[in-house]
Amino acid sequence: MPPPPDTVKVAIEWPGAFPKLMEIDQKKPLSAIIKEVCEGWSLGNHENFALQIADTNFYITEKNRNEIKNGSILRLTTSPHQTATQLHERIQSSSMDAKLEALKDLASASRDITFALEFISMDGISLLTQMVESGTDFGDLLSFTLTAFVELMDHGIVSWDTFSVAFIKKIASYVNKSAMDTAVLQRSLAILESMVLNSQELYHKVAQEITIGQLIPHLQGTDQDIQTYTIAVINALFLKAPEERRQFDEHIVDILNCPLTEMAHILAQKQLRSIILSSVIRGPTPINDEMAHQLYVLQVLTFNLLEDRMMTKMDPQDQAQRDVIFELRRIAFDMESEANNGGSMEKRKSMYTRDYKKLGFMNHVNPAVDFTQIPPGMLALDNMLYFARHHQDAYIRIVLENSSREDKHECPFGRSSIELTKMLCEILKVGELPGENCHDFHPMFFTHDRSFEEFFCICIQLLNKTWKEMRATSEDFNKVMQVVREQIMRALTLKPNSLDQFKSRLQNLSYAEILKIRQSERMNQEDFQSRPILELREKIQPEIMELIKQQRLNRLCEGTCFRKISSRRRQDKFWYCRLSPNHKVLHYGDLEESPQGEVPHDSLQDKLPVADIKAVITGKDCPHMKEKGALKQNKEVLELAFSILYESDEYLNFIAPDKHEYCVWTDGLNALLGKEMTSDYTKSDMDTLLSMEMKLRLLDLENIQIPEAPPPIPKEPSNYDFVYDCN
Repeated sequence: MPPPPDTVKVAIEWPGAFPKLMEIDQKKPLSAIIKEVCEGWSLGNHENFALQIADTNFYITEKNRNEIKNGSILRLTTSPHQTATQLHERIQSSSMDAKLEALKDLASASRDITFALEFISMDGISLLTQMVESGTDFGDLLSFTLTAFVELMDHGIVSWDTFSVAFIKKIASYVNKSAMDTAVLQRSLAILESMVLNSQELYHKVAQEITIGQLIPHLQGTDQDIQTYTIAVINALFLKAPEERRQFDEHIVDILNCPLTEMAHILAQKQLRSIILSSVIRGPTPINDEMAHQLYVLQVLTFNLLEDRMMTKMDPQDQAQRDVIFELRRIAFDMESEANNGGSMEKRKSMYTRDYKKLGFMNHVNPAVDFTQIPPGMLALDNMLYFARHHQDAYIRIVLENSSREDKHECPFGRSSIELTKMLCEILKVGELPGENCHDFHPMFFTHDRSFEEFFCICIQLLNKTWKEMRATSEDFNKVMQVVREQIMRALTLKPNSLDQFKSRLQNLSYAEILKIRQSERMNQEDFQSRPILELREKIQPEIMELIKQQRLNRLCEGTCFRKISSRRRQDKFWYCRLSPNHKVLHYGDLEESPQGEVPHDSLQDKLPVADIKAVITGKDCPHMKEKGALKQNKEVLELAFSILYESDEYLNFIAPDKHEYCVWTDGLNALLGKEMTSDYTKSDMDTLLSMEMKLRLLDLENIQIPEAPPPIPKEPSNYDFVYDCN
């Protein structure tokens, strides 16, 4: 006979005794259950005891007791208050060995919020900061002290604004030392990053303690975790920097000793960029996801330095700004300008108007008006001037080449540059904050001090080349821009390692090649609209959907490793979930590390019968997305979240590693429940498989016109006296 729904069967351990098998009534108060367990082992003062999950060492409370499942192994241990009191005393021991063991236990126990609340209530954080400030601990003692501090602060109980300048200076000193224990350095960098991200006041204090020269050696090492945290500190300082501190300052020359508040200058420096390129991007260790994310953030923040210029309108009456436009004219028509230096004012105005028309400006009289549109604002003019000065031959060739064509066939350089700059800002998301889980960084942007300007120079030459290949007229301007955008996006998808490689790949993406690619994609996705074809599609669709369903269920049987998401970067924790081969049970459980292959069913402790599943919930409706914290605000995490509702309002919560796994699992779970699979991945698979199947079935009908309607039924014969003479 099955146990009542509110009863779970568990094993309970106690050091020095045989484990007990016990049925726990979830309706009874937790204190009554603990008392009953203590009495079974003849232990008094039951209020000094508590239960923990044996695998995680997390305390069971009234809030989380519903997480206890049938077959769970629990441990009877001292209460959080008792444990916190003992550790508070033990970490102050005069014996170094005893103190080290106590700090190890504290670092482990601090992961549990129940213990953390008790320890913090005893001014535990203050005690740890005093130990750090004293400077008497080093090596493993210091490492575990900082680990415990980081774990306790990760719960968000104590405000970061409460820490003294002395503590910040001490943490910064560990980062600034040339030779420091790896574990201490890693935790120190993590603390500095958290300080900057969580407190504007601490940002100013940290920024004054750290210089780029002290961080560079950490980037030059081979430990990718240290490199990642170092870049994360740089990113955090820049992200929190006041606007006026982000602007480029050409007068700063001492990069190694300048404060990290002068972020624009630092990110543009060749020395820092070269070290990141050689030691990190092209280093001996393959880039992991966390490093890729930090490099992506650094790339986005660097390009965001352009936002001020992008959103600045040109003042048509500003003579200094108009002089820049005159400089463009002078470079393009230098000899002609010198020869025509004299003459009346009217003659010179007429000549200027003619030249500005050749330069491709919309307003020939006052081209400054063209730069009043934001975006791209003054950034477009900056790009044009950079191109004219640093790629003068190409600039002059483009301008003169177009000015010699018929008016309707000329590619207007001015208008093209403005629209291209706007397009590049959209592609690189200039002015947008970096996404939480994005790893889309491009190595080529770390190979040049002025990577955006060089990117523009390559693309403006591509635009002119594509214009000629399309034999475009002024009416085709938007079509040309669409083709150029496609060429750029396709080349970026290949992740070129340098700007030269990007340029080379663009050369292979001519307009003719784009047409071939489009035609090929159209052939692969062609949607026949004739009635017989539509009827055939409708007939095939259920077969294809069943095939997709079986694939999804097979993937669920293989299982997936999910990360336990934390509000702070730290050592990854994993858990694994897979469907049984008979599709009747979900097996899941925690893992110590990411598995190399499939995890067998018998090593996963927890089970959930498919028959008990009531619904699959996604996105912001998931219970773990409604909790307070960073996850609630993270749009990308919201898009990967889903939960299984089972029994009486209990949930199994997931955050998929990527969009593909999210679609596989939500599709598979919906298939198990007999519901429709509606993910984008299913639609894509349906389109692909259906198109392939249709082409295979229609292969024998190639070049045969398929009629829109079935042939007419012939008239009835005059009689039905049909006879077939076999002779």
